[in-house]
Amino acid sequence: MIPPRYRRVVFAFFMSLFMSFIMSFVITFINLGFIDGFILKWLEAFLKAFVCAFPIVFFVAPAVNRLTNKIVKEL
Repeated sequence: MIPPRYRRVVFAFFMSLFMSFIMSFVITFINLGFIDGFILKWLEAFLKAFVCAFPIVFFVAPAVNRLTNKIVKEL
């Protein structure tokens, strides 16, 4: 297993992986429809999106967590 000190990196990796995978599919489909070569175009978009998404999630998630903690009332 991965040591707990790498939790933030692992979280950012999986969050950005799933989000870029799904969003690139949706946006590629909206823009192109199911055309010949759709899968290759989608995977190209996914790789580009993931490269951008990983550092964004890694650096922005802590700020979003703090903001969420400020606006969500504890029970």
